Amino acid sequence: MRKVTYLFLALMLFASCSKQKEGTEVLIETSMGDIRAVLFDDTPLHRDNFIRLAREGYFDEMMWHRIVPGLMIQTGDPTLKPGNKPVAVDTSALHYTVPQEIRFPKYIHRRGMLAAARQPDDINPRKESSPTQWYIVTGEKYTASSLADFYQTLYQEAVNAHWRKLQDAHAKRLEWLETHDKDAYYELQDSILNVAEGVVANHPPRQFNEQQKRSYTTEGGCPHLDGEYTIFGQVIKGMDVVEKIVNVPTDDRERPLHEVYIKKVTILD
Repeated sequence: MRKVTYLFLALMLFASCSKQKEGTEVLIETSMGDIRAVLFDDTPLHRDNFIRLAREGYFDEMMWHRIVPGLMIQTGDPTLKPGNKPVAVDTSALHYTVPQEIRFPKYIHRRGMLAAARQPDDINPRKESSPTQWYIVTGEKYTASSLADFYQTLYQEAVNAHWRKLQDAHAKRLEWLETHDKDAYYELQDSILNVAEGVVANHPPRQFNEQQKRSYTTEGGCPHLDGEYTIFGQVIKGMDVVEKIVNVPTDDRERPLHEVYIKKVTILD
């Protein structure tokens, strides 16, 4: 009976270890310390693209070129090297995009997630990813009430976005009415706002699910990015290094005031 128990415990331990090792582990050596991450198996296009570029040395001596406290740190710009060194990598083969592999709600923008940067929706409606630029989420921690307030902000931003589109569509009419018929001008403005509010009421932003509420109130993150960018990995060690990087002072372009960069990325599996 004791042997059976030991065997069962050994199998459970093996299963637990196997689960923790799902995906491909990578070592990101930076000028401020080491970060270990795992690349998810269920985002294979992003995983394989990252592995190929890492093995080619593409990320070696790559600047963290965008730092946004309360949001993330970003890297992968082929034109930026520490010390303004000439770019040694041929970038002509990097003019492609990676099809989106958004796995929401399985993966959300909680603290420590790796995600691919991309061009905005107006020129990239398919949400395809940059092949080279990626970021690590730092985010911020919310209370239940502040998360609810944040949702209301997202809701109002959606209304404002629709209102601006309708404003543009009626721009000539509004311009004429503002000069010639103030009453009609304000009436049309009210009508535009009512339409925008109706559109958002019928298609509101997604309410935060229980996983999001739990993660963003205990760990922190960036809830407004969920479902918009492909998350393809997660930091498993070295978030203290990420926090050091995100606290580096920046200029008004979100560029660090002193160089912080990746020394080397190594695929460990």
